[in-house]
Amino acid sequence: MPNSRSSPVYASSASPAYDSYASSSSPSSENIIYGSTSSSYTPPRKAWVDPKSLANCGDASQIQGNVSPYIKQLILNTFIAYGAGDEHCFGHSVAKAVKFIDISAHESYERQGRMEATTVAEVLVSKSMLNGAGMLHGGCMAFLIDNCCSTPLVALGLIKNINGVGVTQSMNIMFHSPAPVGSCLRIISTSIAMGSRIMSARCEVINQKTGSVVASAYLNKMQPTMSKL
Repeated sequence: MPNSRSSPVYASSASPAYDSYASSSSPSSENIIYGSTSSSYTPPRKAWVDPKSLANCGDASQIQGNVSPYIKQLILNTFIAYGAGDEHCFGHSVAKAVKFIDISAHESYERQGRMEATTVAEVLVSKSMLNGAGMLHGGCMAFLIDNCCSTPLVALGLIKNINGVGVTQSMNIMFHSPAPVGSCLRIISTSIAMGSRIMSARCEVINQKTGSVVASAYLNKMQPTMSKL
């Protein structure tokens, strides 16, 4: 069965944890660069948030993966603008500590060629993220998952030219193991489905040193009703 691990597109950022999570892709999608430049991007109609309208935040040039540099920058802009916000926003310092290392898309072999997007981010657990027991706080984990697990939906929306930026409707988190200070966590998020209003993604948070799964989650997002905003 063809597998994305055999593709040079993914090999540059692979780790044991990422390899074990990578989905199979069809041979035709392995070396495709998804999303091109701003000249070919048309904002979706009635978009709640248009990533193209956001100012550039951060440097996406070091992010690997087979989506275009333009798409990577738009995803980073969206994450920083709405995940981190300014220094007065909740969780600002936590979101700013997140580093995206790979943003990719492929046609899923198991799903008859349907497009999937996957993002890989890393964060180092600092003292400010801990609970009283000296482990990563569950609320901090929920914040990281909420923001990181949204990014493959943004990516897929940009590639398909539909609005992938929504508001969180529900989130189901399973906590598997603690993460003490100094742990480097890898957050691997993959799109599941994208409908006209409801979008779903999943993620695993893995301790890079031990290889253990710290948390896993499913996230549902929806397009808000514009008249209610």
